[in-house]
Parts: sequence; structure tokens; C-alpha cells
Amino acid sequence: MFGPKKTGLIFFEAFSAHAAKSVEAAHLLVELVQNLEANDDARERGRALYARIKAAESAADSVTHETIRRLHETWITPFDRYDIHGLITRMDDVLDMIEAAAERVVLFQVTDSPPEAAALARLLARACEVLAKAVALLDTMQRASELLELCVEVNELENQADGVHRRAIADLFSAGSDPLRVMKWRDILDNMESATDRCEDVANILEGVVLEYA
Repeated sequence: MFGPKKTGLIFFEAFSAHAAKSVEAAHLLVELVQNLEANDDARERGRALYARIKAAESAADSVTHETIRRLHETWITPFDRYDIHGLITRMDDVLDMIEAAAERVVLFQVTDSPPEAAALARLLARACEVLAKAVALLDTMQRASELLELCVEVNELENQADGVHRRAIADLFSAGSDPLRVMKWRDILDNMESATDRCEDVANILEGVVLEYA
């Protein structure tokens, strides 16, 4: 059984607030990779989008630090301390990877993207949306089966992202590819795929909590 409702509310609200920032940043990343052009307006728009992603990541960092501080100060927690710490830090990893991908798009001054980049970004955004729904259900075990279904959906999205990532890398290394473009986009795509991996890590922790406490 979960710990006291009032105590747990602090943590459940933190999980939802953090998840909302991941959704926001992921959708901004989709917009960023879908609107790359070789002109000053596009570059300025890209910098503005990255600034918003960075702001979301910074806000989520604050949520993470506050959650960990509260964890150390709270005697009774709604569920295992190790899982609370693991959940908020893995959620933070998702946003870190999103921010890293966006930063590289801007720093590398890429002006076009492989078709798979937008597809991968959309899968990542969807995974973040599903996780946000899942953490919103964490404060009650009355909808445990629904929460577990959401975790399965995140795992399926991660599998799809793996396939898109493999195709993207294969296309990058096709004959005649520009070596600099290959290096830039491999780094960007790897960070996007890593973000979906971290989404799966979050889903796995959620699944473990549900199975233990439901």
C-alpha cells in the first residue's frame, strides 16, 4: 500500500510537472527538426526553439533537485525511496537527451534533416506523452492495469524508434554521403534514440512500482 496521501502528493505532483516539461521539449524538438532551412530566419527560429527547450530542461532540473531534497527530508514516502529517486532521475535523463539533440542541431548549423529524423522525434514526443499519462495515474492503484498498458505502449514506441534509428544510420552511411553531414546527424540521431531508451527506463520503473504495490 502507498504511504500517506498528503505526503505522497508532493512526489506525485513533481512527477507530473517534470513529465509535462518533457512533453513540451519533445514537441519543440519535432518543430525544430521539421523546419530546417539554409537561411537566417530559419537559423534564428532554430535558436529560439532551442532556448525554449533549454528553459524546459532547466525547469525540470529544478523539479528534480527539489524532489531529491524532499526525499531526504521526508520520513515516510509513498513508495520505496530507491524507486522515487530512480524515477525522477531517469525522467531527467529523458529531458537531458532531448536538450542535447536540440543543442547539436543548432551548434552544428544543420540546414536539412534525414526523413527519419522527424519520424524519430515524433515517436519520442509520443513516448513522452504516454509517460505523462502514466505518471498521472501513479497516485492510485485503482487504475493499475491502465498504467501497465501505458508502460507497454512506451516499450513498443521505443522498439519502433530503434528501427527508425537503424534505418536512418544506414541511409547516412550510403554511398556518396557527405562525411561531415554523417558525423553531425549521427550524433543528433543517437541522442534522440537515447532519449527514447530513457523513456523505456522510466516505463520499466513505473511497471515495477505498480507490480509491487498494486
